Amino acid sequence: MILVALTGGIGSGKSSVSTRLAERGALIIDADETAKRLQAPGGTVLAAMVARWGEQILEEDGTLRRQSVADIVFNDPDELKALNRMIHPAVNADMCRVTVEEAESGRVVVHDIPLLAEAPDARRPEWSGIIVVDLPPETAVERLVSYRGFTEVDAWNRINAQATREQRLAIASFVVDNSGPPEALDGEVERLWDWLGSAPQVPIPVEVWEYYEERARRAASRA
Repeated sequence: MILVALTGGIGSGKSSVSTRLAERGALIIDADETAKRLQAPGGTVLAAMVARWGEQILEEDGTLRRQSVADIVFNDPDELKALNRMIHPAVNADMCRVTVEEAESGRVVVHDIPLLAEAPDARRPEWSGIIVVDLPPETAVERLVSYRGFTEVDAWNRINAQATREQRLAIASFVVDNSGPPEALDGEVERLWDWLGSAPQVPIPVEVWEYYEERARRAASRA
């Protein structure tokens, strides 16, 4: 199957690239959306979080009270580690599960992972390539301020808290240049789509799925 990772820093326009790939028929499996689903009522991660911290972390309607969790984990490094043990293996397992289920569909599968460069040692599927959406950090700040309502200080703080531009480019198999005007991105994505047509086939990530499922089960049992 053709299975790729897509990443980029905040303000890079990664979501715009993801949308254009979906329009061309790719299956997008988004790490952030997966995490939100698993933390919704009925989700396995939410159940593990409640088992550890009680119903004080829930709103009246059963949804997650995120500020309550933040108050716990950002004041205790051990609790933050516990939260990460609950979330990351479960998200990785779910993304791999969907990938395995889609393996015979013939579609290009894209793992949309914003913080890929921040976790270089994590166990990952074998990808056909890693796509990095790139632009100068100054341009990202300008867009975050102009289009997303960030202050310039907050934008720089968010960017500086992530991997550097150089760290992302170091893992790239293909770079999408999003430093130009919005209309230029279509040509970049068309160039990417052509590249994907000749990307190498990789094994279906069953072993990675099983690895993270077991880690998620162990984390839930310790909650």
